[in-house]
Amino acid sequence: MEFLPIFLNLRQRPALVVGGGEVALRKAGLLTEAGAQVTVVAPELCPALAERVRDGACAWRQRRFEAADLDGVHVVIAATDDAAVNAEVSRLCQARALPVNVVDQPALCGFIMPAIVDRAPVLIALSTGGSAPVLARLLRGRLESLIPATYGRLATLAAEFRARVQARVPTPRRRAFWERVLGGAIGEAVLAGREAEARARFEQALADADTPADACGEVYLVGGGPGDPDLLTFRALRLMQQADVVLYDRLVSPAVLELVRRDAERINVGKARSDHTLPQEDINTLLVRLAKAGRRVLRLKGGDPFIFGRGGEEIETLAAEGIPFQVVPGITAASGCASYAGIPLTHRDHAQACVFVTGHMKHGVLDLNWTALAQPRQTIVFYMGLHGIEQIRDGLVGHGLSPDTPAAVVEQGTTAQQRVHVATLATLPERVRDAGIRPPSLIIVGSVVSLHHALAWFSPTASAERGTSGSPNSSSAERGSLT
Repeated sequence: MEFLPIFLNLRQRPALVVGGGEVALRKAGLLTEAGAQVTVVAPELCPALAERVRDGACAWRQRRFEAADLDGVHVVIAATDDAAVNAEVSRLCQARALPVNVVDQPALCGFIMPAIVDRAPVLIALSTGGSAPVLARLLRGRLESLIPATYGRLATLAAEFRARVQARVPTPRRRAFWERVLGGAIGEAVLAGREAEARARFEQALADADTPADACGEVYLVGGGPGDPDLLTFRALRLMQQADVVLYDRLVSPAVLELVRRDAERINVGKARSDHTLPQEDINTLLVRLAKAGRRVLRLKGGDPFIFGRGGEEIETLAAEGIPFQVVPGITAASGCASYAGIPLTHRDHAQACVFVTGHMKHGVLDLNWTALAQPRQTIVFYMGLHGIEQIRDGLVGHGLSPDTPAAVVEQGTTAQQRVHVATLATLPERVRDAGIRPPSLIIVGSVVSLHHALAWFSPTASAERGTSGSPNSSSAERGSLT
């Protein structure tokens, strides 16, 4: 370990910044955030730093650096573009055993500035020892995505109750108590923004400190998006990593499922046409049973839980049974697949409305409000419509929509296997048969489909080669022609 990571208490203590440019501005801002009394020494200041001086955020000595400037200060940062000045500041500070940082010159530093993830009062400092600052910033970006801003609120709540926990919970059981609080339903309530509920639960946990912990777990209904794991929300990733057991649908892509905690139990409850791994009622019952056994249950669904995902039915059961739950929206298939296909669902030159419709047939019949669907300047997106493709064509054309209306099927949208098949409403069923299109697929009908060839940006081939989301300005694989 080349550097000892420490956190300095600079509140109400003098700090010196040598330099008046943009870099000095950033360093002065960090010191001010830490509560230091900042003085800047420089012949001139950049406009933004001059504004900070006018606002009283820091003081300014309008001249070149002098050794006397170091008197009484607790920390020094040299941020000039003059190598000789920076070296002199470093030499004088180290002679006085003053902590000094010379920007971008590790050899002259008594300490180095880390990349910071600020979730006050939680603070994470990340450093590469000055060898690769850009890498430190990249790693900070990864941490930023994994650690929600609400962790600061969780730390504040813990501080609020800390003295009472020490007085109420014996030392041998204190660590387990805190782990249960911070990693369980109380901590999750804070992270979900339900602080009043968290405080009430904390009070109850303290009152019940002498009794066995409440065995009830929690259920997370999480939208897994249309397939590309990069489209998951930060909250979805966090809950996927802390769940004890996962109930997932067949529409959850393998790449998304791979992000679930490694040791979590996985249960496939996916439903395909005429092949229900578990009936919906059994899924509802299983969620309740697992939660009442104290498990943290992730109900992972493709797309969004509330867009043809039957999430409403599941949380009705949970609410009736008194099971804590939360819902995390996901990018629904219509939005994700259309975007990756270069088909804007709404475009002011083409569509004034967009309708999501389930194309699932009951007893072989697709019973829809065709009059409402067959409207001009409207985009229609059919979920689960492949098996009723001919009825979709006949219903729309029979109620006034032109047979020449552009239409498309997006197969395995947002994934490396994506294919976009473009035709007209009249020729779409034939296109589906000839191309051997299989679920999961999404049908889009409307004038906006005509924009696909010009706006397609996602390259499934590049995605498969790199394991990423594809590249811009590249064509979709196996496009059909608009005929």
